[in-house]
Amino acid sequence: MNYVLFDGPERDNLLPFTFTRPVGEIRLGILNIREKWEAYLKATVSYATQDYLSVKFPLLIDNDNICINGAFLPDKQVIKALHGLQQGQALMYKDRVIGYRSKEVFKVGNITGLEQFDLGHEPLQIEFTWDIFSKNGEALKADFEFLTKGRKSRPISKTNSLICPERIFLEEGAKVEYSILNATDGPIYLGKNSEIWEGSLIRGGLALCHNAVIKMGGKLYGATTIGPHSKVCGEVSNSVIFGYSSKGHEGYLGNAVLGEWCNIGADSNNSNLKNNYAKVRMWNYATEKFEQTGLQFCGLMMGDHSKSAINTMFNTGTVIGVNSNIYVPGFPRNFVPSFSWGGASGFTSYLPSKAFEAAKVMMERRGVEFNEVEADILNHVFEITKKWRNY
Repeated sequence: MNYVLFDGPERDNLLPFTFTRPVGEIRLGILNIREKWEAYLKATVSYATQDYLSVKFPLLIDNDNICINGAFLPDKQVIKALHGLQQGQALMYKDRVIGYRSKEVFKVGNITGLEQFDLGHEPLQIEFTWDIFSKNGEALKADFEFLTKGRKSRPISKTNSLICPERIFLEEGAKVEYSILNATDGPIYLGKNSEIWEGSLIRGGLALCHNAVIKMGGKLYGATTIGPHSKVCGEVSNSVIFGYSSKGHEGYLGNAVLGEWCNIGADSNNSNLKNNYAKVRMWNYATEKFEQTGLQFCGLMMGDHSKSAINTMFNTGTVIGVNSNIYVPGFPRNFVPSFSWGGASGFTSYLPSKAFEAAKVMMERRGVEFNEVEADILNHVFEITKKWRNY
């Protein structure tokens, strides 16, 4: 059986994160969505995604394909239902396609002519950017149970104070010393070669992915995921960092999502609650307007390669695109298009030639090459986001 993750109609609602990746590369919980499917299926998957992303994320087609909407997360019931499909049948949840079995692969999930069956229960799924952090607790718990079942944690140093130690799991090479770990409200998972420095206060759920670091005195709580090779300090609440990003100093990050290769300057803060306690509206690329999230707490969404200078302040419900640089005092507006340079006093275009210089240096520091494939993707993003830049 050949498995394919396709980008469904949810893809545009998940911008700016899906400007630079298929939906299945979004991380929530411990694993990204592709990694979850591969773990449950015990097989590799490929992608049916946007043409400009397909060089980095290629599609493999066979005579018998199970095609899965990358916005849905796997569980045992979903896996069983997908494997029960015959050629020409589709699995649905209400009016959304979970997956289908076919000789063809439809990149936009067009299932016209396929026989439809309803799953019968609500699976875990994402549809909007704010779902990434708001559903992170549920995804983290499911990943923790799946990854640690029947396994034993590496020893935890006695210098730490532990609450509910049975819900704390360290992979090989993970380190934590002289910290407080409280797993009462959610599990705490430390991936391979991750490290929590001295004096940190951790209240689960927490996923600290492989090679990630929480620096001295970090205060993390509220179903937070720190992706691979990321560095974090200060106060972080109910946030998801995809990987290779840094919030390495004091400051508050709450109800937020950061893509890859982001950097938050020292003493930067985001608001996650309006002064009048009203529900938060947030920019939606699909409708090109601010949409109601239905959430009272909603902070910052920042696309790949974007950065902020020290003491940056972000309003409640701010969306920053790809490769933007925020660096002047005051609150920038709550929608900043991709490849923007500036802040509250105004913006100019951040030309790819300059942006790529910074990306190359940052990636080389982590042992990753900024190559022509990456440049082509970002050049394409620069072109398709011009309409939102009026400078």
